[in-house]
Amino acid sequence: MPPMSLMPALASPLPAAVLSGCAALTYAVLAWVHPRISVPQSRSLLGLAWLLHLVVLLVGLFEQPARFGFAPALSVTAWLVLTVYLVESRLYPQLRARWTLAVLGTVAVLLAWIFPGTHYPALGSALMPLHWALGIASYGLIAAAVVHAWLMQRAEKAMRLGNASETAMPLLTLERLTFRFVAAGFVLLSATLLAGWYFSETLNHRWVWDHKTTFSVLSWLTMGVLLWGRWRLGWRGRVAVRMLYLAAGLLLLGYVGSRFVLEVLLQRG
Repeated sequence: MPPMSLMPALASPLPAAVLSGCAALTYAVLAWVHPRISVPQSRSLLGLAWLLHLVVLLVGLFEQPARFGFAPALSVTAWLVLTVYLVESRLYPQLRARWTLAVLGTVAVLLAWIFPGTHYPALGSALMPLHWALGIASYGLIAAAVVHAWLMQRAEKAMRLGNASETAMPLLTLERLTFRFVAAGFVLLSATLLAGWYFSETLNHRWVWDHKTTFSVLSWLTMGVLLWGRWRLGWRGRVAVRMLYLAAGLLLLGYVGSRFVLEVLLQRG
């Protein structure tokens, strides 16, 4: 952790812009040169981009007053997905998604640079960051599930066309990993909604049904139905993937969509 005396300097606009530019450029370079470099080189470049991205997030964390919004939420989510991928690629070397994740990282960092969010000068509760942390973690796990579902669809299509590689990730392994992430994301989203209910009751003395809450609950219900269908009815393949995409889309509309409308379209905090 940087010394306290360095935090204001680290959080100043110029270093933050430079770091964001470096992180986005590193991701973009990886996306450009990915087909022409070796797997270890590609992994190392992605690791460097991941580290720069982490530094950008830490700089935003130390900014005073705190600032957050739809783009920083996407940036943290993308970083969490990359973290999962870097760990998994060590366990499963066949996993191949570096180009896609490099593009995702580039877009996420640039969006957070352009739309840094709004200030939160005061928190209604000292435990409010816990609610945010649970929500972002659930975003990250569900986004990781979506990435695995996309890889699963790609592998299934390659098998149907007879283009499957012997070194490719086994389809059943991808499917198992996808639903593990769905289950973990569902648990964290449940905790997020419970924490949101608690804070709403504590601060507002009632449950507030705004757009964020409505879409988040719909996403939670969709994931619950998906997991139940997987457990009781053996749902898999296209039906399961489409339900996952629907749940992820509803969750994206919950916070990111609502904040995008407020910050960009309506230009309100």
